[in-house]
Amino acid sequence: MGQKINPLGFRLGTTQSHHSLWFARAKNYSEDLQEDQKIRNCIKNYIQKNTKISSNVEGVACIEIQKRIDFIQVIIYMGFPKLLIEPRRIEELQMNVQKELNCVNRKLNIAITRIGNPYRHPNILAEFIAGQLKNRVSFRKAMKKAIELTEQAGTKGIQVQIAGRIDGKEIARVEWIREGRVPLQTIRAKIDYCSYTVGTIYGVLGIKIWIFADEKE
Repeated sequence: MGQKINPLGFRLGTTQSHHSLWFARAKNYSEDLQEDQKIRNCIKNYIQKNTKISSNVEGVACIEIQKRIDFIQVIIYMGFPKLLIEPRRIEELQMNVQKELNCVNRKLNIAITRIGNPYRHPNILAEFIAGQLKNRVSFRKAMKKAIELTEQAGTKGIQVQIAGRIDGKEIARVEWIREGRVPLQTIRAKIDYCSYTVGTIYGVLGIKIWIFADEKE
């Protein structure tokens, strides 16, 4: 049987690191984990409500959370931070997250970092494909366009997979396309991965993207 593992979990401690950096006692671990999820969901919901971009790409590549006893630092890595660059927007987002967490004794700080090549990150690429599928663009055309954008950003390889009722067919199927090298078994290869769901009029489609960024000697 094939044993599947998340490429990030497979490489933790060698070429890649966690997106959440904190320590907790065993009895508090699940609470802290749920708190991280609340922070991420609150930020994504706020961006979805307030961002109006024609390509339907919100541009959130990664949300990194660092926790101390009385302080929470949240760093949002964005490809297109048009809306959240205004100070009042960041303050409003901070207020929303604090209200969601109900944190009285801890200070929260949110910082936004702009990334150079947005289409090198699988989350942004998945959002682009999802927007194309919602607009009823052919799935092959959407996948090929995504691969073109990634190649322009200077990656070594990419694999895109879409599963579900593609093009409204009665039977669900899996379609995938690969360009370049994607060495999933090589630990020194830095593989960025994301799994993304998109709701269409025919049902939910699942998008998986593997991007081979670079290789450490």
